[in-house]
Amino acid sequence: MERDTLVINNEEYVFYRCHTLVVGSGAAALNCASHLYGFGVKDVVIVTERLGGGTSNNSGSDKQTYYKLSLFGEGGDSVYEIARTLFSGGAMHGDIALVEATMSVPEFFHLVRAGVPFPHNRYGGYVGYKTDHDPKQRATSAGPWTSSQMYRALLAEIRQYEIPVLDHHEVIALLTAEEGGEKRTIGALAINKAKEDSGLPAIVVFQAENIVFATGGPGGLYKTAVFPEGHLGATGIALAAGAEAVNLTEWQYGLASVKFRWNVSGTYQQAIPRYFSTEPDGSDEREFLQEYFPSMGKLATAVFLKGYQWPFDPRKIRDYCSSLIDILVYQEIVGKGRRVFMDFRKNFSPLHGLAGFSLDDLEPEAYNYLKNSHALLPTPIARLERMNPMAIQLYKENGIDITREPLEVAVCAQHHNGGLKGNIWWESNLRHFFPVGEVNGTHGVYRPGGSALNSGQVGGYRAAEFIAHRYKEPVLGRDEFVALAETQIEETLEIARRALNCVGGPGQRMKEFREEFQERMSRVAAHIREPEAIKEAVQEAKKQWATIEAGEISLAGSTELVELF
Repeated sequence: MERDTLVINNEEYVFYRCHTLVVGSGAAALNCASHLYGFGVKDVVIVTERLGGGTSNNSGSDKQTYYKLSLFGEGGDSVYEIARTLFSGGAMHGDIALVEATMSVPEFFHLVRAGVPFPHNRYGGYVGYKTDHDPKQRATSAGPWTSSQMYRALLAEIRQYEIPVLDHHEVIALLTAEEGGEKRTIGALAINKAKEDSGLPAIVVFQAENIVFATGGPGGLYKTAVFPEGHLGATGIALAAGAEAVNLTEWQYGLASVKFRWNVSGTYQQAIPRYFSTEPDGSDEREFLQEYFPSMGKLATAVFLKGYQWPFDPRKIRDYCSSLIDILVYQEIVGKGRRVFMDFRKNFSPLHGLAGFSLDDLEPEAYNYLKNSHALLPTPIARLERMNPMAIQLYKENGIDITREPLEVAVCAQHHNGGLKGNIWWESNLRHFFPVGEVNGTHGVYRPGGSALNSGQVGGYRAAEFIAHRYKEPVLGRDEFVALAETQIEETLEIARRALNCVGGPGQRMKEFREEFQERMSRVAAHIREPEAIKEAVQEAKKQWATIEAGEISLAGSTELVELF
């Protein structure tokens, strides 16, 4: 990496030159940087808004799953079988599915060597279990924080290799040029958030032969989301630069707690807590699910099954299946303006003609699971403590004692299954640009649990391999870069300059703009979508964008400049 300065319109800006710029610092980004180093590409720079602030290090679930080829057990498995599973989920290219299947074992063992404590038996076998949309026993887990342990292990590798990390730098634009009749990336612009109160001088220019784009999903799109606070994603700047997208409408939604953002899957549902709703001020408590089920046994079984049928699935609504619960929770929150809670202290009450709660009324799948778990106990909290005491401790560590208080929940956006388009090497139609991890739209619709973690690792490896063997030699010198990028840099600087002139102005605050579209997305573009409402929302969005374009905005200070991008 070279650090220098660049003068644009008589203003001096920090200027970095490197071979490969990795944008983001989650497990996919760090894995790619590690493999680049291993392939001999040593001039790598990681630029990130906040090291450790992304989804990899801050998300998890009851038992966070990693998906790979089955490695131990009597049931046979093969690369082609796992590829068929990935492909059959829909919105998934067969060749990409085959790559993810083929590379799942090498990348899994890379994580094992890096120190991720995936469990194995006395014979060294990594025994798997079945997860959602999984016909085999391919899933494994290092516990609730699997992806965080991946992040920490890969970060240790990065530090061992002494790969530089520019923290508190948020990329706001990509720089492109024409080459051989195709468009390619040649660099990026970022805001150094440690100096954002300085205005324009906080903008940093990067020249890079290749860009690995690992910014995660667009977590800032929805009001009700389980993405970590502050994780917004950066898909938009890639689209603005000309990157093609695929399957943008495909998301995964599921029940999650809202005070502390966490998926309430697995044993949280298998403990069969009661659900109730209240007015916004906490008054008028009502148990609402009983009204929609024919028997207490059906209701309790549907809640139990929500544990490993956690993602909302329109195929599991009819006949009182588990995703009916997602519909009813949405109806209470969005349709009626109420709040919804899970209560582990009590069982469901006998309401709307339903009998009292009894474990004996559970359907065999649920009853036998609880019996085998020695969890045929009188209350949800007792059942949860028997099956997974860590689930209780997790919330205590985050200020919520579910042994004493109910847990507020909503159906939240959890993962973007669509995203930027890439080929079997994870390269975009923008040459020299590689979207890896959740930002890449390769995840399919009915994807097996944990397959996204595998996809991020495989994508990082493939991008690194391609860069090392096809794009290793730099093409652009400094002067040529400046000639190609100067106009683009000036355009972005002018946008920033106009925004800074709005500091303290009479327009609408940037925070309010975000809150407006987040509320709109959760209302009409989440797991319940009504065509006429979407048409109306599109017009609202166009009106909002016109207001921003017209400069009718207000910034509290120069530190809010990054919000514009």
